[in-house]
Amino acid sequence: MTGVSPNEPSFGGRIGRTYRDSAPWWPAPPAGVGADRPNVVLIVLDDTGFAHFGCYGSELATPHIDALAAGGLRYTGFHTTALCSPSRAALLTGRNPHAVGMRAVSNWNTGFPNMRGGISPRAATVAELLRAHGYATYAAGKWHLAPMDECSAAGPHTNWPLQKGFDRFYGFLQGETDQFYPELTSDNTHVDPPGRPEDGYHVSEDIVEKATGWIRDLHSVRPDRPFLLYLAFGATHAPHQSPLDYRLRWRGRFDDGYEAARERWFARQLEGGIVPAGTTLAPLNPGVPPWADLSDNQRAFSARLQEAFAAMLEHTDAQIGRLTEFLGHYGLLENTLLLVLSDNGASREGGPYGVMDEFSHFNAVHEDIDALVERRLDDIGGPHSHSNYPWGWAQAGNTPLRWYKQNTYGGGVRDPLVVHWPRGIAASGAIRPQFCHAVDITPTILELTGTPVPEQFGGVAQIPLHGASIAPTFADPAAPPVRPRQYFEQVGHRGLWADGWKITTYHEAGRPYGDDEWALYHLDEDFSECHDLAGQQPGRLRELIDTWWVEAGQHGVLPLDDRMVELFGSPPRPGSPHARSEYVYYPPVSHVPADAAPPLGGRAWLITAEVDVPDGGAEGVLYARGSHNVGQSFFVKDGALHFDYNALGTHTRATAPVVLGPGRHELAARFERSGPGGTLTLFADGADLTAIDIPAIVRMLGSTGLDIGRDSLSPVVDDYAGPFAFTGSIERITFALRSRADVADIAAVARAELSKE
Repeated sequence: MTGVSPNEPSFGGRIGRTYRDSAPWWPAPPAGVGADRPNVVLIVLDDTGFAHFGCYGSELATPHIDALAAGGLRYTGFHTTALCSPSRAALLTGRNPHAVGMRAVSNWNTGFPNMRGGISPRAATVAELLRAHGYATYAAGKWHLAPMDECSAAGPHTNWPLQKGFDRFYGFLQGETDQFYPELTSDNTHVDPPGRPEDGYHVSEDIVEKATGWIRDLHSVRPDRPFLLYLAFGATHAPHQSPLDYRLRWRGRFDDGYEAARERWFARQLEGGIVPAGTTLAPLNPGVPPWADLSDNQRAFSARLQEAFAAMLEHTDAQIGRLTEFLGHYGLLENTLLLVLSDNGASREGGPYGVMDEFSHFNAVHEDIDALVERRLDDIGGPHSHSNYPWGWAQAGNTPLRWYKQNTYGGGVRDPLVVHWPRGIAASGAIRPQFCHAVDITPTILELTGTPVPEQFGGVAQIPLHGASIAPTFADPAAPPVRPRQYFEQVGHRGLWADGWKITTYHEAGRPYGDDEWALYHLDEDFSECHDLAGQQPGRLRELIDTWWVEAGQHGVLPLDDRMVELFGSPPRPGSPHARSEYVYYPPVSHVPADAAPPLGGRAWLITAEVDVPDGGAEGVLYARGSHNVGQSFFVKDGALHFDYNALGTHTRATAPVVLGPGRHELAARFERSGPGGTLTLFADGADLTAIDIPAIVRMLGSTGLDIGRDSLSPVVDDYAGPFAFTGSIERITFALRSRADVADIAAVARAELSKE
């Protein structure tokens, strides 16, 4: 019987009849345990432009990031995919995003292999590989790498962080969240925020507190185990929100406008060697109004929006400082490979003048800036705003580059990268100009931690890594780029870097791809892509275009797809929560994310709540969707039934007295479309109570999901403080969709607006 174990064939000891004539044996611990392998901290910011960190030229306050740069390296040739989900997929797998099913944001599944909304099992994440070799693996903050219609409590959980290699997760699954009222998930469970803004709560502080707690537990109990921390802030994606004291620090600091700021930041970049001497500051992007042409109110609004951005970035930097101070206190910083980067360039979603609510942009709604300045200027950056700054400030954040997030020009794909590792990097404060890309980060981590890449993982054959380690550049400032070429593609915009040259297009949605004009830049000599050499070197241009098509074929880029808004109203796919026209919920039900909720925007619908009322009556929320900025609330209060339709801060209310004696009642709200708006009718026990006209509906009801029987996050109305739970019981609530959404019209309007750029 020696060495034979039916339940453990690899057993290396001896099995006898009893333990006295047997020999025990234990498998060797994973290679990472007990070895002096570095910890890894990967800090990802969102929509932060090339120039936004102080150490990259701006006058914004990022002292803790700047200190990491002063003790490590700044990369000026780091590139991403121009959008969040694909950049993160590339970052965590070392493969190109199209090849792993993440061409664009994970909210979409187009039915093609390049856009499934989740990372293919053929591309094991760095967390999966490190965990298999002894690392503890933690993720905190933004995920946005799972199909969003799979992110309700019903799952499936296949693409959630714990199923992609992380031992613990605490954060939000959506692409953005309210920083004061976040939609939180702890491991595989949706949870309420542990505080509210009036308590001083902010999600960036919360996720750092959670992350340091995990590391403290690990270091206390198993100091021999290294760790990976993936810390992905909601900052600086909209909404730009931070505590009031941070916002007050920036009052009046941007009143001279974005053109003046760009000039100052560009001068700082030249002086600090961030950009080479001779670099051209790109002209204002098409559609950016000169600061002098704005009205007084437009300038006041724009400056306040930039103040909110600056405050959010400074607050985020303070949380990074909390983390690095923690690591230093416990002696962990010395042997921690710490990277700080952004996932794409500064955001273009604020439009030419900026927005109080970002979903004004997505709904093609023009905000009344004069009215906002008069009534709501001080709300910007606080719990009652969902703001994003205008194109001019976005381009300032991308100084000296052209265009923005979503575009394959430098403003979309060239981003800051700070690398800090005292034990492994001798240089301090040095700049590395080599071209590198998000796909090169995982290969770097794997090399430095000594982690192999198997041909199979979990029984699935693996796609080879597309990136390469940038570790050779740590010691050698003259090391060549680690790869000869890298393609780009984002919603039809295309580009290719090859041996110091770059081609790129600006694609207008709906235009034949063959009509796109390619530009050619010698990137080694033209940092800001301002000097198009296509006319002078047509042969090189043709060669690089042909190379782009080869790369596209090899990496699964095709078919090209320039749809965006339309995809939010595409027909429901089989096996999704939306393969039906009726949704029935049986409370208590966990918070339902927006992409898994009944799609009420742009449709006719009927909501029916079957409730039991105790002696003494009942009140509270029956259904709430969205937030203070945009959404709907169906509730009972002060002896009346209410339905509030909050269209980007414009409230339309149906209210009717209702007598709810003890027992079973049926409360209903029906909406019928008519032109841009429609009619909302309230019912109780089959009786018509009241009807009102809603002049204009919101087809995209924000990014916050729905609650049944409560309003758990940012209250949709001021009538109550959340959660204002219904004090009776709800047997069930039914949402019946009565027509398909007319997303095509909102897409057409959005396209028209974008074409003005």
